[in-house]
Amino acid sequence: MEIFKNTSWVMTSQIITSIFGFFWVILIARYLGVSEFGILTFAMSFTGLMSIFMDFGISTYTTRDLSRDPELASKYFGNGISLKIFLAIFSFFVTIAILIAMVHESLTIGVTLIFAIHTIFLSMGYLFNGVIQAFGKMKYQAIGIIINSSLLLAGTLFVIFTNLGIYSVAMVYLIGSLITISYLYIKSNSEIVPIKLQFDFSFWKKSVKQAIPFGLTNIFTTIYFMIDTVMLSFMKGSISVGIYSSAYKIITVFTTLYMVYNFVIFPLMSNLYKNSANMLKISYKKSIKYLLMIILPIAIGISYYAEPVVLLIFGSQFVLGSSVLQVLIWNVVFIFINGASTLLLNSSNKEVAVTKINAIACVFNFILNLVLISYFDYIGASIATVITGLLICVIMAYIIIKSKYRPDFSLVKDMIKIIISSLILAIILYIVNLPSFIIAIPVGIITYLIAIALTKTLDSTDIGIIKEIIGKKN
Repeated sequence: MEIFKNTSWVMTSQIITSIFGFFWVILIARYLGVSEFGILTFAMSFTGLMSIFMDFGISTYTTRDLSRDPELASKYFGNGISLKIFLAIFSFFVTIAILIAMVHESLTIGVTLIFAIHTIFLSMGYLFNGVIQAFGKMKYQAIGIIINSSLLLAGTLFVIFTNLGIYSVAMVYLIGSLITISYLYIKSNSEIVPIKLQFDFSFWKKSVKQAIPFGLTNIFTTIYFMIDTVMLSFMKGSISVGIYSSAYKIITVFTTLYMVYNFVIFPLMSNLYKNSANMLKISYKKSIKYLLMIILPIAIGISYYAEPVVLLIFGSQFVLGSSVLQVLIWNVVFIFINGASTLLLNSSNKEVAVTKINAIACVFNFILNLVLISYFDYIGASIATVITGLLICVIMAYIIIKSKYRPDFSLVKDMIKIIISSLILAIILYIVNLPSFIIAIPVGIITYLIAIALTKTLDSTDIGIIKEIIGKKN
């Protein structure tokens, strides 16, 4: 089946990126120190907020529609590129204006402007990847991801070896994104459809109108994920941002697991909505089960060994980030669950509901950050993030339960079994109290697998799926 080939490619690229990213983040953090690492993270977060206006949901809308009607690829590609060029130019000048008005340190402004250009290339890459996903050509997206991560690691090593400073670190990101978008353009043009710029303004209008729910969702989601860093920078300074970001960079490694799911399943769900509502319901149910089964034991392990993890990765100057990590890791659980629910709603033309949910979450998160950062600094920001994730989970669960895609009670039983297995893991870790988390990893895996077997969490269907995946890989 094509989905297994796609999964294999995306999984491979994400594993490589996670490994390379793990090392380049460590190297950059140790090289720059807490303060400059905070500046770099602010630049990423600030331009990340601006990037939502460079895309405004066009890429997600393109993926969904081309999954259903691939013959429209040339029209979507030609107009999508020209439209995104216009949006990127507008967003770049808005970024400059906001920076000049609100930021006074020249170093922060300079680094942020480099990342603004880098973000333009990233945003254009989202469109190419959206079309690639729709056509199931995940191989090219995966290779693009590997190219980018390899360039970032190599560039980081070069900058540190030659001691070129924070500006050069930012330039490494810019060059990596430029080369990656060049590769995606070449492959899309030769392997999917010839790319020619088109300026069909009626199509622009239609695309923007249809993409608005996705765009608004991206706005609210991005604000939810990045506003904490920006607010920390303005309210507490770059050192607080550096401490907070050390924990955030660690959990980013685990969110790549969800990205593999997202890349592969969204086009599939969009297709199932058109052809098989019952299979769409089943795919959602299984997704929740598998994602929760993966992330819950990871959250428990990281919570228990947060301090040694931070010390090993970033060093003693970032040790305060361990308390942030103990809180933030639980938001990854909600990212997995909420992500699956989001894809179900988006693929079934319920994107307006997703937009409303994220709007509520965005406002709630901003107010919560404003209060909690004032009193608890970076710990307050982490608490606000997790509480907001829980709020989204509750609202989405309510909407799905009221829809025709409501999963049956077997999902609840599966979730209870997963929670029991994870509690067994937590108890064993507490009782054994291994001094090294390196040793605790294999012990934890074995304990969790035994608990999964004892609770009979995997049914015959799950075992069949696992055997089929292994068989395809072999």
